Amino acid sequence: MKRHTAREKALQALFQIDVGRIEPEEAIQNVVQDEAVDPFLHQLVFGVIEHQAEIDELLRSNLEKWTLERVANVDRSILRMATYEMKYIDDVPVNVSFDEAIELAKKFGDDKSSRFINAVLSKVKDALQMS
Repeated sequence: MKRHTAREKALQALFQIDVGRIEPEEAIQNVVQDEAVDPFLHQLVFGVIEHQAEIDELLRSNLEKWTLERVANVDRSILRMATYEMKYIDDVPVNVSFDEAIELAKKFGDDKSSRFINAVLSKVKDALQMS
């Protein structure tokens, strides 16, 4: 499975976990169905869950005029996943995570999602570079 596909499936699983309150393993099985679980997909889903408190705090400090709870469910899942990649995965360049998140927003979000994701992740990226 290519990393782009793994990100799409991880996004779908994270959305199910966030909205449907289902267990991560069940969400992953729902999105991969009969395929083998890609290690990168597994890493993204469980990494976001493991570091969600720190990720959400970083996102909250970089949202202007929004609360994380008011952000659209899909956008919130994209932001969490991209922030996890940017902060915790060293073998993926930050710009790749950034660009992939914008592509996911174009595909799964609404008309304004990609601009919103771009603006928030730009601030997250700057904050990570300063720390």
